[in-house]
Amino acid sequence: MPKITYIEHNGTVHDVEGDVGSTVMETAIRNAVPGIEAECGGALACATCHVYVREDWFEKTGGPSEMEEDMLDFAYEVRPTSRLSCQIKVTEDLDGLVVDVPERQG
Repeated sequence: MPKITYIEHNGTVHDVEGDVGSTVMETAIRNAVPGIEAECGGALACATCHVYVREDWFEKTGGPSEMEEDMLDFAYEVRPTSRLSCQIKVTEDLDGLVVDVPERQG
């Protein structure tokens, strides 16, 4: 199972294992990672699962789709590596993925 590291805005680290085929958001919710609210349940209808993908991982996760970019307009403090975690599928290639959780969600 791929390991994903979530880092809260205060520096608290959460190392969890994700199921291949699930999403980074689902993995956060299953492991009670603070800061990932996921109000729409992964339907790409909100921006409450916003994360910052570490630059060295951004190429592997890929950039946001046009629809995801539209939803990121509702997120706070969007950065070049911002993604909605509901749109990042967990794969074996993402073993070791590190994402930062913003201080607040959209």
